[in-house]
Amino acid sequence: MLQIQSKQMQPDITVLEIAGKIILGRDCKHLEWTTDNLIRENRKKIIFDLSGVTHIDSTGIGIIVMSAGQVKNAGGQLRVACPEGHVGQVLKLTNVDKVISLHPTATAAAAGF
Repeated sequence: MLQIQSKQMQPDITVLEIAGKIILGRDCKHLEWTTDNLIRENRKKIIFDLSGVTHIDSTGIGIIVMSAGQVKNAGGQLRVACPEGHVGQVLKLTNVDKVISLHPTATAAAAGF
């Protein structure tokens, strides 16, 4: 079960703390819908905190890349924080780090906005 908690880091930065597996299925769509809602609310500085994510598959990678594209098209930026272990390796092997900036912590991700 994928869990997503939204927190405000600064008045204009939203952190989505994600826990579980970002894999094919309904839970993965929930992450996409949450991002869509943030864009509609004019929240354009978004951080995906992946510290609680234990597994990611190609669908999960696609959702992250697609979400980043939607945020960028809306005039904002999506960053990824805490991609650890298997998740970090997968994001680097698939060159996601060339498209989306990866940061060791949510604080580090927020620093460059």
